[in-house]
Amino acid sequence: MRIYTAIIERCPDTGLFVGFIPGFPGAHTQGETLDELNKNLREVVEMLIEDGEPMLEAEFIGTQNIAVA
Repeated sequence: MRIYTAIIERCPDTGLFVGFIPGFPGAHTQGETLDELNKNLREVVEMLIEDGEPMLEAEFIGTQNIAVA
């Protein structure tokens, strides 16, 4: 089993949740709920890895808060 980290945002125009996996080409989708987004991301990743484990373009490290005065 492989675990990927997804970034999730909400589109201000559509209200949909949008998710992508950093560094994983093609691993992005959307959903009306977080559960639907999770299901859709899982399906996209399963489809993308059918031909073998992808070569990731980047490695997700984390997030940081930036304070600006």
